[in-house]
Amino acid sequence: MASGTTAPPPPANLPRIVAASLIGTTIEWYDFFLYGSAAALVFNKLFFPDSDPLVGTLLSFLTYAVGFAARPLGALVFGHYGDRLGRKRLLVLSLLLMGGATFAIGLLPTHASVGAAAPVLLTALRLVQGFALGGEWGGAVLLVSEHGDARRRGFWASWPQTGAPAGQLLATGVLSLLTAVLSDDAFGSWGWRIPFLLSGVLVVVGLWIRLSVDESPVFRQALERAETRRAARGDDAEKPPLVSVLRHHWRDILVAMGARMAENISYYVITAFILVYATSSAGVSKQTALNAVLIGSAVHFAVIPAWGALSDRVGRRPVYLLGAAGVGLWMFPFFWLVDTAAFGDLVLAVTVGLVLHGAMYAPQAAFFSEMFATRMRYSGASIGAQFASVAAGAPAPLIATALLADYGSSTPIALYVIAAALVTLVAVGASGETRHRDLAEVGEAGDTAEADAATGRPAGARTV
Repeated sequence: MASGTTAPPPPANLPRIVAASLIGTTIEWYDFFLYGSAAALVFNKLFFPDSDPLVGTLLSFLTYAVGFAARPLGALVFGHYGDRLGRKRLLVLSLLLMGGATFAIGLLPTHASVGAAAPVLLTALRLVQGFALGGEWGGAVLLVSEHGDARRRGFWASWPQTGAPAGQLLATGVLSLLTAVLSDDAFGSWGWRIPFLLSGVLVVVGLWIRLSVDESPVFRQALERAETRRAARGDDAEKPPLVSVLRHHWRDILVAMGARMAENISYYVITAFILVYATSSAGVSKQTALNAVLIGSAVHFAVIPAWGALSDRVGRRPVYLLGAAGVGLWMFPFFWLVDTAAFGDLVLAVTVGLVLHGAMYAPQAAFFSEMFATRMRYSGASIGAQFASVAAGAPAPLIATALLADYGSSTPIALYVIAAALVTLVAVGASGETRHRDLAEVGEAGDTAEADAATGRPAGARTV
């Protein structure tokens, strides 16, 4: 039942489907990361000007974390309707919400114009961003995973994951260009608005591409079978996907949440907090720090498909475990290199960190997709990923900045990331291998225990 050898070859339009997911996720992550970079560079002065510089940065990162708080709600809402109505419709809605909120941030008045209303409006728009992103990720990776075959699912599903470094690359590149050509006064006055307003153009492109792709065939087949069963029973009622996924896949949700700890925390320390640490503690200029993240993100983009392809050969777990262990071991050298304030060392620190992060992030899309049943897969993958982000990525820059303020040293920050790596090693190490599961074969709740035994999963944990 779980063998990937029976899967049909990928459809001819799979590259277009991958492109639609990649471009959409790139735009979504561009919007999300743009806020994080702006929070580290200018929002502390524009929206919290009455605070001490480091306190202002903390408050700025607090509004940054608010976006993560809304992601679980987005996961619940988008997961529910994505499992009921399909992946495509919800992906279009998430793109509209994210792009609209980002464009509106570019039009916001600052504290100097409207006082306390400025950070309130900023926080509200950040909530919309988080809500949209909470529903984006699951739909994007599922659309690709459910169109392809099991033999290369890790490779194809890793391409939407490259939307994160691509979005980071785009956001950091635009900010780096603006800080290079504009004076600090011009950038702080009006230049920071340009990247946010550009989101409007990107959304139009993303919508045009996303509207051109087909719904997932695996989802359509599962929906038809569910409707046939309900008609045979004479029962129109259907349990909400959230209820079903918590009943039949609670172990998988815990594994997914644990798997996200090292991946999420390390990423935001390496790409967002580094802008604070490098400029305040290492004495590096904003331009230098941005350029280092820019180079690291380019390498990150390139290695993710390679890690995804490797997971097709050796399994999701070995690649994921390698990344978690590597990130933990790299943290002390990471900060030692940044402390030298040399550009080459800074690039090396960020690049190696992101390469190791990619070993977790690349197989994650296929890994999480393969854990859950088709009619609850959007809910399960989204809940596992986004609920973890509240405890992981959301407070990571905030905690790292607070530790720096309290101890004046990078040591507690490195230990913080190492602790997250240990959690991920335990979670992924306790999970089963998933790479041979066939998403097209549905094992609905209530099937015999033999289906679980065939895949080596605990009884009660369904394959598809």
